Amino acid sequence: MLCVLILAGGIGSRFWPQSTEEKPKQFLKLLGDKTMIQMTYDQMKKITSCENIFVSTNIHYVDMLKEQLPDISDSNIICEPYFKNTGPSILLSSLYIKKIYPDANVVCVASDIYIGNEEELFKSIKLASSFVARKNDAIVVVGVNPTRPETGYGYIEYQKDGVIPSKVTGFIEKPDIKLAKDYLASKKYLWNTGVFIYNNENMLKEIKNNLPVEYELLKKTFDVDSNYQKCKKISISNAVLEKSVNLYAIPANIDWDDVGSWESLERYIKKDNNDNIIKGDAKTIGSHNNIIYGNDKKIVLVNANDLFCIDSNDTIIIGRKEDLSNVYLLKDKI
Repeated sequence: MLCVLILAGGIGSRFWPQSTEEKPKQFLKLLGDKTMIQMTYDQMKKITSCENIFVSTNIHYVDMLKEQLPDISDSNIICEPYFKNTGPSILLSSLYIKKIYPDANVVCVASDIYIGNEEELFKSIKLASSFVARKNDAIVVVGVNPTRPETGYGYIEYQKDGVIPSKVTGFIEKPDIKLAKDYLASKKYLWNTGVFIYNNENMLKEIKNNLPVEYELLKKTFDVDSNYQKCKKISISNAVLEKSVNLYAIPANIDWDDVGSWESLERYIKKDNNDNIIKGDAKTIGSHNNIIYGNDKKIVLVNANDLFCIDSNDTIIIGRKEDLSNVYLLKDKI
């Protein structure tokens, strides 16, 4: 049995002020007419049926999730009582899925990433699923070749021996800029896309070994809320993937981005003839190389260059594009 687990409990703080704790980026239409989670759900429906797709999200987002995904059943929504990152989230989800499908293989995917060339993704998932079916203790990560020295992604060092999936020899989460440049130049590393495939029972064993306190807490499902609050806040990458001795990678020929910052919009939203990115009711006159993200108000830029303008309903934030990556730092100053 192949199941899909979509992780949709994050806050997406780097996309503030559009992404907020009340409505994080997976529920926003950042790249088109559909929200990020709708795009992910629609892709996953192409590899399995709706009854086999589970979504893990914070309890505060359940109503919003059901509104955006009308096909999903209540029984396929896994509620996280607190924000504890992906380690406890996947543990809770694995325990939940085990009750329904005792020996499932699982495709885990984030709800807020962009994946183009999806047929290549499906080929990688099929290959990984077949591999995990033969080798139950394997975890297979889908990776892509880096295109820039990005410090916000995880990097996978793997054996380039022609064998696919390839054994992972190193897993580095968010390196500094010097290391990122070295990894890019070496051509020995992949970006971790956040898509990985595993046997559900094996994932529980891995988490039990690496997060024994959390495992014992959540195994006692009679009091999930109280016990979940006691779990440490840790990512599945730090908790399990970087420590696993049975981690494998598949280099995939896909267009991928975690859409983790405002700058990422420049890679996927078409620019006008003056290199402006415009979303919402906005117009430019004699203006070049700007990013405008509007809501209900009409925005007009006149003879302005290299700026960003973000309408967050109650506040319009304007600044230099070179400072856009740090706009989320203004959250507590406005």
